[in-house]
Amino acid sequence: MRVKICGLTQVNQAQEIVTQGANSLGFICVERSPRYIPPEKIKAIAISLPSKIDKVGVFADHSLAEITKTVAIARLTSVQLHGAESPDFCDRLRQALPPNIELIKAFRIKTPTSLEDVEAYLDRVDTLLLDAYHPQMLGGTGHTIDWQDLQQFHSSLPWMLAGGLTPDNINDALSRLKPDGIDLSSGVERAPGDKDLTKVTQLFEKLASVR
Repeated sequence: MRVKICGLTQVNQAQEIVTQGANSLGFICVERSPRYIPPEKIKAIAISLPSKIDKVGVFADHSLAEITKTVAIARLTSVQLHGAESPDFCDRLRQALPPNIELIKAFRIKTPTSLEDVEAYLDRVDTLLLDAYHPQMLGGTGHTIDWQDLQQFHSSLPWMLAGGLTPDNINDALSRLKPDGIDLSSGVERAPGDKDLTKVTQLFEKLASVR
């Protein structure tokens, strides 16, 4: 299973989280976010990690130029779009990015009908991420999706579950749903951008019990 820990800002925490078992790390490129990290600092973390680890930049309604520039500077391997990007924008971004860069589209699920938005992106991106809806925040809200709404969800693309996941509820979530990956941020933090390594350890202990 893909395990993505998002909102990293510190080299030592990123290295330890990878050692514990994460295979994907997320970096927030949205300047208004409390977890924002500039491209040069992402690069310092990225080059300290094994090449097999996914380095995901999280963007929200950025321009093509902003995204492609950040990908190049920060040594990202994946781009996650967390705003209101259209299918057409995803097509244009795909053409602008190097061919080996993964494209992830995030959807904030407010009601079951929100899942209908996914259909238009299935041939435009590589991976889907389903996150909890919040009227002001794009992610890292600590709120969970109503997992009942996702029990009939099936996708031709790999998909990750996000939204309020913690070491305490991860087994419950995975007993109800079968995502290809999980994405945690606030659920393993002391403060925005400052990960709680004890909680990360607890997460991987819980995951080991269900594998």
